[in-house]
Amino acid sequence: MPSYDFDLITIGAGSGGVAASRYAASRGARVAICEAGRVGGTCVLRGCVPKKIFLFGAQFADAFADAAGYGWQLPRPGFELSRLTAAKNVETDRLEVIYRKLLADAGVRLLEGHAQLLDAHTVLVNGERLTAQRLLIATGSSPNHPAIPGIELAVTSNEMLELTTLPPRLLVLGSGYIAAEFAGIYCGFGSAVAMAYRADLPLRGFDADLRRRLATAMTDRGVALHPGFQPQRLERAGGDIICHGADGRQLRADLVLNALGRSPNTAHMGLEQAGVALQAGSGAVRVDAYSRSSAPSVFAVGDVTDRLNLTPVAIAEGRAFVDSEFGGTPRAIDHHTVASAVFSQPPVASIGLSEERALAQGHRVTVFEEDFRPMKNVLAHRAERSYMKLVVDAASDKVLGLHMIGADAPEIVQSLAVAVTMGASKRDFDATMAVHPTAAEEFMLMRKPRR
Repeated sequence: MPSYDFDLITIGAGSGGVAASRYAASRGARVAICEAGRVGGTCVLRGCVPKKIFLFGAQFADAFADAAGYGWQLPRPGFELSRLTAAKNVETDRLEVIYRKLLADAGVRLLEGHAQLLDAHTVLVNGERLTAQRLLIATGSSPNHPAIPGIELAVTSNEMLELTTLPPRLLVLGSGYIAAEFAGIYCGFGSAVAMAYRADLPLRGFDADLRRRLATAMTDRGVALHPGFQPQRLERAGGDIICHGADGRQLRADLVLNALGRSPNTAHMGLEQAGVALQAGSGAVRVDAYSRSSAPSVFAVGDVTDRLNLTPVAIAEGRAFVDSEFGGTPRAIDHHTVASAVFSQPPVASIGLSEERALAQGHRVTVFEEDFRPMKNVLAHRAERSYMKLVVDAASDKVLGLHMIGADAPEIVQSLAVAVTMGASKRDFDATMAVHPTAAEEFMLMRKPRR
């Protein structure tokens, strides 16, 4: 049996890597973790957390606008992006300190520097060669830089979170999570926002009823949508950035956000020479259900595998890897029933199958839905509506999918995800007493199928 410096070396100190490393150390493993940047990863430093802070800031625009309907008289509010960005930085700095302490308290050695795989057991960091029985790749992903002439004129989500002055006109390229969220945030801040994308509706992969309603709501909030737009090139003309589309359309902005997807961080790591196979096209690490790569001693979790790129999934994959390899209880993560949310304005949340996917899989479905104006919006004279949907298997009565757009959608769907994960039937929803008056109760009161 070879002698190794560590039982596990993790590359990447983001959510998945930190969770796996700490858990392995708690199981008695000797663990080191390598990080070339700041500790905490995309979610804590450049993604979910700071973006949610920005979302909270943007939502005050609605609160101020709605207050008059409830009897409040407020002076005209002003907004300073520099103050919010500074406060966000204080919070992310605080969280990084916490992450470092969590690793230290767990006994995990932190190696700060770029890690290079020399073989399937050996890592080179800052000139130091270290060996481990197992290696875990948890390097996450980074914004794409597609081969569009002039794309260097656009910023990515990383830079959007560091702005200190508000762009008068913002053009968002893309229509996924990042695009929809930043479009809503900066519209709330006061920028004139346009969103241009190839598809006919935003949020590809979500239920079509949610996508249609999000497009309507975004338009009503003032975001100019440009579906069917394929960017061909960007150029600077005076103070403007002009984005030219394949159909001849020209969109002008002061700032352009490139939200055209993300790619796994697998380049310049020596993965190939360690025998780790990558997926053609995406460059993601190819893994099986137990996060094992083609090299028996190398594993990977999180966005670098391009399975289901969500922070809680990366953490769950990391913990399942530890149970399998250090706990003697092989365990795989089920990626099929995972709740997800888009913190757009209004937010979107789902778990399970969309109506379209359920039909494509051969299910005969019954659809229940409610479309209503939330109580809070009435006195505020806000026309924005909420929409809820259950996709039910007609033969078994099992709830296959649960979808919502509207205020508090992520919180409501998170709670109901327990029921869907446990295989709840429509009868179970019918038998659950509603809490009144709430928006969530509408999921319990759907009695008549719409189709």
